[in-house]
Amino acid sequence: MAFPIETIAEDNPIAALSSGRRIPENGDMSVKLLPETLINQIAAGEVIERPASATKELIENAIDAGATRIEIATAGGGKSLVRVTDNGSGMDAADLELAVRRHCTSKISTTLNDIHTLGFRGEALPSIGSVARLTITSRRHGDPSGSQVSVNGGAAIPVKPAPANPGTVVEVRDLFFATPARLKFMKTERAEAAAITEVVKRMAIAFPHIRFVLSGSDRSTLEFAATGDDHLARMAQILGPEFKENAIEIDAGREDVSLSGFVGVPTFHRGNSAHQFAFVNGRPVQDKLILSAIRGAYAEQMPAGRYPVAVLSIDLDPAFVDVNVHPAKADVRFRDPQLVRGLIVGAIRQALHREGDRASTTGAAAMLRAFQPGSFQQPSAQPGFSEGSGSAFPQRSYSHSASAQASWSASSSPSRPLDLDIATAYAARPVQSGFDAFAAPTARADTSAETTYTPETTAAGYRLGAARAQVHENYIVAQTEKGLVIVDQHAAHERLVYESLRKALENDRLASQVLLIPEIIDLPEEDCDRLMVHATELDRLGLAIERFGPGAVAVRETPAMLGEVDASALVRDLADEIAEWNTASGLRNKLEYIAATMACHGSVRSGRRLKPDEMNALLRQMEATPGSGTCNHGRPTYIELKLSDIERLFGRS
Repeated sequence: MAFPIETIAEDNPIAALSSGRRIPENGDMSVKLLPETLINQIAAGEVIERPASATKELIENAIDAGATRIEIATAGGGKSLVRVTDNGSGMDAADLELAVRRHCTSKISTTLNDIHTLGFRGEALPSIGSVARLTITSRRHGDPSGSQVSVNGGAAIPVKPAPANPGTVVEVRDLFFATPARLKFMKTERAEAAAITEVVKRMAIAFPHIRFVLSGSDRSTLEFAATGDDHLARMAQILGPEFKENAIEIDAGREDVSLSGFVGVPTFHRGNSAHQFAFVNGRPVQDKLILSAIRGAYAEQMPAGRYPVAVLSIDLDPAFVDVNVHPAKADVRFRDPQLVRGLIVGAIRQALHREGDRASTTGAAAMLRAFQPGSFQQPSAQPGFSEGSGSAFPQRSYSHSASAQASWSASSSPSRPLDLDIATAYAARPVQSGFDAFAAPTARADTSAETTYTPETTAAGYRLGAARAQVHENYIVAQTEKGLVIVDQHAAHERLVYESLRKALENDRLASQVLLIPEIIDLPEEDCDRLMVHATELDRLGLAIERFGPGAVAVRETPAMLGEVDASALVRDLADEIAEWNTASGLRNKLEYIAATMACHGSVRSGRRLKPDEMNALLRQMEATPGSGTCNHGRPTYIELKLSDIERLFGRS
């Protein structure tokens, strides 16, 4: 039963106080209409959370006005000043008078089912004006003069004529001066300025045909020149040129939803999700569904604590997505969220299957930095060396012109041996004598050891080339047509075994080998209970176990493809991992997680010497296996070094 508010306040004031309500001195608890200024200040608490929010709203208005140049100037992290200047369509005096009033907009009329603009609520300008000093100066193209309107803490100043260029200038000063309590929750000027930068970057990626300039006394000038329809060029401006070299194009569709954009190869990743950008019908959003789908698409290909780089654009009928979920318009709600998630995961995985196993260029760059002369310890001074030069190499003058390279000869090279007899002796020495124990490597596993190696018949046509050597019994060095690759044999074989296991899961039970004498493994009783719960799933993987008393399990069969395996270590690891499983994860994920552990135990171990045929067979399997560019833990399986990179190390380019 409902009681009038007045009855509670007058008859039982203690109850009113205990409920947290403050009783007015005059005892009047009747419902009233709040003043317009207070209404706008309440709305500003949702729409304008910080200077970055105000900047976002103003940029959206400029884009909706058809601007091709947008300049943003800030001071004090946006708390002292935010000025947005555009060359859009502009407004006349009548438009300005309505623009600072609540729920006045030119972008929608009668329905929310067909929204094609970034803004539509008509709340941003009056909300900003209620908590700051807002000035708008605008002029329509073709009008002889402009107009200006101001709002200071909710008090509007009538429109007046003002000189102006075609377009609009919106100036926000002293943000939250009318609501001082909000200022206490602002972060430092540097943090607020960084948030504004992120807003501008997201808008710049979404609209590459617009030129953006961000400047101010609290920052260095940042300019993004318009790139027209070249979206990848704009992404390179924001994410760096290395993204362009490591990006994979996405172009997919399902039913009435289309997905486009670019994602990074699995070995190109960052330390947080700030480099993931999502757009729905051109609107920048930070939707949990989309971010979760991106994370799921890179499962088992990304190291723990690392995040992929992605720029995705989703286009669909506006009637199938609700952008009116929150006043800030950062979240959206899809009518069929599973369709959107499935499209994102499927499209990214298909793209990674197509070309995602290539090595990231950042790995080669790190290798080049490691090989730079300055990274070595400088030796003691010797004849021919210059102390204090920061280089461990002789200070000589080299010519790198095209003519000099074309006329190079051993007899005239500045690096030639000084003694002719020494040069003759070097020429007579067998090349790579340290690898004489190896048979001549080829790219064919069935080639006999006596076959003569020629680069034309082995490296040509193979992406990972032909094996040349094994270094420290763990890394395979292979020559390609355009350079060389260094392969981590354990990580590479781990991925190959895992993919074989996962493919077998799609068919029938994995082949197993029966142990002549079952191996009894003592475990805590709770670990035994966990293992027996998943005994059926383990049996599908070829691992047959059964209970052997309250604190032990008996292993009767192990997966045949793993060969000799330490059953005790495998079962203990599985027990530990099952204990950490999330019960919400699907059965398929659990099986693949077990497969990843089995692959780690059954792959080629570090320190094992491989024959040339084995190394080449591993390279050929990597070329034929999707996702072989990373191991199950997301680490790269190989690093590629172009011949031009090697030549640059020696100053030949």
